[in-house]
Formats: sequence, structure tokens, C-alpha cells
Amino acid sequence: MITLASKVAEQVGATDVRFVGNVLCVSLSDGREVSIPIERIEWLSWLAKATQEQRANWSLEPNGFAIYWDELDDGIEIRHLLEMQPLV
Repeated sequence: MITLASKVAEQVGATDVRFVGNVLCVSLSDGREVSIPIERIEWLSWLAKATQEQRANWSLEPNGFAIYWDELDDGIEIRHLLEMQPLV
């Protein structure tokens, strides 16, 4: 079953990335911004351990579907950020 949320996640892309301390802030093509505390998300531990210089060296994949850090050899698909459940 395809839900509306997954259809939206397929159509929305990243347009910009910045960090405020250990919070990843991703601007989206639909005008929203998603903020993720990377030290609280287990699957982002590689990014939490990165230096500020490494974090700043990112690129967007075509249509903004993902953010990639070449030096860290890892990335994040935007749909995964949008499909996350709220932190408790």
C-alpha cells in the first residue's frame, strides 16, 4: 500500500543543509525545514562523530533526493528523514 506520506517524500527534495551544533537542518523544496538532533538518532552516529569541517563538505544528489558526504562515504535519503517517527 502506498500512503500519501510516502508519495510526498518521493516528490520533496533537499535544497540546503546546515548544522546548528549537533542539529542537522535540511531545507526542503516545498518550503519546510526538517531539524534532526543527530546525536539522538542511532543510524546517524557516523555524522555525529564527524568534525565540523567534514559535516560542511556535503553535496546534494540530483533533484535533492539525498545528501551525501563524500569524505565520510555516507549519506541520507530525504525520504528517510520525512518518514521518521517523532522522538519521544
